Amino acid sequence: MTVKAYEGTFQGEKAVWLQAGRYEAAVLPEIGANLIAFRDNEKEYRFLREPSLDEMEAFKARPIIHGIPVLFPPNRYEDGKFPWKGNVFQFPINEPKTGNHLHGFVHDIPWAVEKFGEDESESRVTLALRVREGHSVYTYLPFDFTIRLTYVLNEFGLHQHISVHNEGQEAMPCLIAYHTTINAPFAPNSQASDYSFKMTIGERWEMSERMLPTGEYQPLSEEEAKMKTGGLSPFFESMDNHYTTAPQNGRNYMELTDSRAGVKLVYDVGTSYKQWMIWNNGAAEGFFCPEPQMNLVNAPNVDLPADQIGLVSLEPGEVWGESARLYTIELKK
Repeated sequence: MTVKAYEGTFQGEKAVWLQAGRYEAAVLPEIGANLIAFRDNEKEYRFLREPSLDEMEAFKARPIIHGIPVLFPPNRYEDGKFPWKGNVFQFPINEPKTGNHLHGFVHDIPWAVEKFGEDESESRVTLALRVREGHSVYTYLPFDFTIRLTYVLNEFGLHQHISVHNEGQEAMPCLIAYHTTINAPFAPNSQASDYSFKMTIGERWEMSERMLPTGEYQPLSEEEAKMKTGGLSPFFESMDNHYTTAPQNGRNYMELTDSRAGVKLVYDVGTSYKQWMIWNNGAAEGFFCPEPQMNLVNAPNVDLPADQIGLVSLEPGEVWGESARLYTIELKK
């Protein structure tokens, strides 16, 4: 099995490439540490939506709907306000139609490559974002911390581990999500109609016209409820929906099944993520975004218990971490 980690390019951008047997992946350190490609080259599967060369300028301007962007803090904050332990941090309003701040500050800025390498069974890369006074993120979240992101590729697929280390003297908010963009179809000879999915959702949050949770739940439709058991098209209707997670058998995951190719893609995200977002670009076939998220949208402005809404406080010196995996299962024919 060929195993390799090396510096190269992706559509002209600096990249670190990982190889392990039939699998390869690429991460873009200078564009938010976005894991921009995960492929099975034997089967010609392309699991993540990758920008073409012609799309690169648009991607760099808005690196959200390709690959696996890291969101910190994720999703929307009402009027850009982020109250935290007696202070109110003001974020820029970057979604004028809702008057909110959207998606945080780390998905479009450079991260440092700490190390990369390989052994006989796997390749790996670790990237870090160190925030201190003078850093662009510190302008809005004035805390000393480091986010560290490691990707490992081996015969079992793609493994991701992220950690946040509070290196300052005050408790800080720790809120993370991924705007993971999955191709459907990901197999070259399949169509979107060959795909169905399952997702460990619980309750659906009711959202206002500004796409902010009201704090109440709304009933699941008959079709939405099928997400819990599988067999539902990821394009059954237009979705920009917010759900609680409801782990099954100790796992929190999304499964995407290609009935034509006879393969299932599993996205196992870990139980620290208490919420799901799901967005499917108006039900336009081609890709959708199952987004694991620690916190409820607008959590600091919602009067509900912190544990219920995933509003995590990281004390000085503490480290939070979570792991996720993307892998395939061949189905019996």
